[in-house]
Parts: sequence; C-alpha cells; structure tokens
Amino acid sequence: MKQLKLWKRNAIVGIIVLFVCGAVYLNWSYNNRDAETGKTLGEAALVAGNADGAKNGDTAAAPEGSKTGSGYFSEARLNRQQARDSALTLLRESAGDANASQETVEEANVAIQTMANYTLTEAQIENLVIAKGYTNCVAFLSDNSISVVVSGTESGITDADVAKIGEIVMEQTGLKADQIKIIETD
Repeated sequence: MKQLKLWKRNAIVGIIVLFVCGAVYLNWSYNNRDAETGKTLGEAALVAGNADGAKNGDTAAAPEGSKTGSGYFSEARLNRQQARDSALTLLRESAGDANASQETVEEANVAIQTMANYTLTEAQIENLVIAKGYTNCVAFLSDNSISVVVSGTESGITDADVAKIGEIVMEQTGLKADQIKIIETD
C-alpha cells in the first residue's frame, strides 16, 4: 500500500513536471521557430535577423500574419502565463488532494514557489532591459538556462548590447554566460 502511494505521488509529480517543461518548450519553440537569430554569450558570431527569419539587409517583406513589434512580445508573455497557469492548477490540485501524502504536498508547494520565483525574476529582467533603452523584452527562465528576446534596434544588436543584457541576467539569476541566450527580433 505504501509503495503504491509513493508510486502514485511520484507519477503525479513527474507528469506535472513533464507538462510544465513541455509547455515552456512548445511556447519557446513556437515563438522562435523561424528565428535562428541570437547570440549565446561566449559565442563568436551574432546572427541578427527579423522575426520572420529574414537577415538584416534582406528586402523581403514579412509574411502576412507574422508576429512583429510588440505583438510578438505580448503574445509570448500571454503564452508563457497560460502555460504556467495550467501547471499551477495541476500543482494546486495535487497539493490540495486529501489523499496526498505530506511529501507530495510539500513537493507541489516547492514547485509552485519555484514558478513564482521564475515569474518574478523574468519580470525583473524584462523591466531592467527595457530601462536600459530597449523597446521591448521577454525572458524565458528554466532551471539552468535563460533565453532573452529583445526588440531589435535600427543598427542591430551589438556585442556591447549583448554584454549589457547578459550582465543584467547574470545579476538577477546567478547564471553563467554560457547559460544565457540573447535573441533579437523586430
């Protein structure tokens, strides 16, 4: 009986973690599927491009219905929040289950607190990057990495820009440079 409870608890926690990871990955990949732009700190080359995948200097127009400007950032934030809300609902149900063991409740509460910390850290990073003069920013934080999408400038994102943004991220998260990916979009 005790092994069955332990197995059920582990299965529930595993499924919740899987859903959260899947939602975050799908959100990130959906919003960045066309943009192979960005720079991971420590890499030698910066590939600057537009949200539609066109490189700087290309004259091709953005496809109809593509996400540009603040629309991308609003939608990315909305998708991120919806994924977290779904995960939080599952975690709260798990924590509130009368048949759940104390360990399951504690693990669910830790996961809820972790998500709250991620949300706060992402918001702080986004606000600080915008305060440094960038038009818009959205951050996607996970356990051991972060992706930061910033709106492009007329001259494109420079190594100095990457350094400024990277410094903000490192201060707020404690992550190292090779765990940070900075992506430029229009």
